[in-house]
Amino acid sequence: MKGTYTFFIASSPGKLRKLTIPVYVLHGVVVLAIIGSITVAVAIGSYSRMLWKVTNYNALRHEQDTLKKQYQQLQNTVTNTNQRLDSLQSLATEVAMTYGVLRYHPGAFSLTDTPSTPEDAFDRSIQQFTFLQKNASAIAISSGGLRLMPTMSFADSSYTPSIWPVMGHITDAFGARLDPFSGEGAFHTGVDIASDYGAPVHVAADGVVTIVGNRSGYGRIVIVDHGFGIATWYAHLSAFATVAGARVKRGQVVGYTGISGRSTGPHVHYEVRMNNAPVNPWRYLRSTPAAD
Repeated sequence: MKGTYTFFIASSPGKLRKLTIPVYVLHGVVVLAIIGSITVAVAIGSYSRMLWKVTNYNALRHEQDTLKKQYQQLQNTVTNTNQRLDSLQSLATEVAMTYGVLRYHPGAFSLTDTPSTPEDAFDRSIQQFTFLQKNASAIAISSGGLRLMPTMSFADSSYTPSIWPVMGHITDAFGARLDPFSGEGAFHTGVDIASDYGAPVHVAADGVVTIVGNRSGYGRIVIVDHGFGIATWYAHLSAFATVAGARVKRGQVVGYTGISGRSTGPHVHYEVRMNNAPVNPWRYLRSTPAAD
């Protein structure tokens, strides 16, 4: 038959089958086979390119993550070094003030340098007068203004931190330590005092509450400005008992022990700062909490 292919298929026992296929059918099968081969080759090539791109992307992601970790470690090292330098500088300032090398500035008794109302100005004046009256024997007036005498001690001032914020025991001291989360070296800017969850936290001295809120790592925190460059921080609280702008007296409850922020158990992270640089709070933990 014209335009056909004839195939003879032999099978046992002794059978012979005849198969006639038109030319166009056979040509169609060949064309489909060629198209299928090309499609498979293109698919394999695309899959190979995709695998190559994924491999390169994963390598870049891994390199980026490694660089991020290295950057974070360097940033932590710089932060810890700066905190240590600030602490040393603050300690030097404290010693210099104690021995009269630096002049005394009757500092922040309120949130702003200029009282917002006449009542605030009057209250601040009374507080300044009371402080000067209590410490008159330790302050000398020179041609340059007020100056601390060598015998000056803030220990008897109500604006000096001198009590424990909570009843408990210290679980982490001030200074270098291993971070409980990362396991790497870090600088601890305060002391951790373990106590029962919800125990009242007492302010260590008279002052003005400047911050009540959340802060990264610290969780719920209360910061109190005591004037003369001194401030105290109370972190990882479960709740607040004061508001920003409130004037507080030594022993007044400002919050409650908690586990907010980066905390491994109920405790209070207590900091004492001079000119915003952390100093060792241990020297200020002379008395028991205000529960006395």
